[in-house]
Amino acid sequence: MLSKILISLTVIVFLLRFKSVVKSELIKLKFHLKMSLYYVLLTLTSMIVMPFLLFRPKHHSNGLFTANLMKHITKIYGLEWHIRNGEILAEDRGAVIISNHQSVLDIAGFNNAWYLARKLYLIVKREVIWTGPLGIVTYLCGSIFIDRQNPKEANKILERTKQIMTEDKIKIWIFPEGTRNRNWNGKLLPFKKGAFNIAVRAQVPILPVVYSPYYFIDNDKYVFNKGHVILQCLEPVSTKGLTLEDVPALTERLHQIMSRAFEQLSKEVQSTSPMKHGQHTKLC
Repeated sequence: MLSKILISLTVIVFLLRFKSVVKSELIKLKFHLKMSLYYVLLTLTSMIVMPFLLFRPKHHSNGLFTANLMKHITKIYGLEWHIRNGEILAEDRGAVIISNHQSVLDIAGFNNAWYLARKLYLIVKREVIWTGPLGIVTYLCGSIFIDRQNPKEANKILERTKQIMTEDKIKIWIFPEGTRNRNWNGKLLPFKKGAFNIAVRAQVPILPVVYSPYYFIDNDKYVFNKGHVILQCLEPVSTKGLTLEDVPALTERLHQIMSRAFEQLSKEVQSTSPMKHGQHTKLC
């Protein structure tokens, strides 16, 4: 009798453990499928728009056309994007837009902002061009590719960027952190000075845009829920009269301004989310 009870208990424990493992693996699978599907949809959309972009390669209108399609992709995930003070982006002028960088989902953010900025180019690292159809479309949309290992080429690009901003009133979008802030701890990464050098050389304003934290994603716990993101457009910062000697102080000033905004947005979005405020979230 005792042996039967022990066997029954063993079977029950095994089944419960097996159920727990299966549930855990299904959660992981669902998370990875969601992330993979996002890349697949970006690629498919790129393949669809690519032939149309060949009529006017590298023209700023290509970016607007592409963004108006790609911005709908995250709707299938139940994600909502809210842009505050969008009139700052809408003004017809050359400018440098800087924003924090958290995840591949940032693509959806600037795609939603594109219809406001309209004449917009991205500055991205050269490696992006090798990302298949998405890289080709990025090129055809007029994006400016930076080779960080080639300072001479970077200087030439700076001069070209200055020209298109001052003469064509093109805005350029840069992530001054330089890389994704994967381990979110409530703070922005230090800013690189490239975006500020460009703005000062061209004497155009800097338009800070802050993404709220992606509280609905947790890479460690394999969470990818519905949620909302706020893109807060802050007041333009003038560079008139500034020189390259002023760049370090300008960089630090913008970092402080955007850090305060990020902290405020963090409190706002997480107060309505199931994740507790202050919880560290590792982003994709």
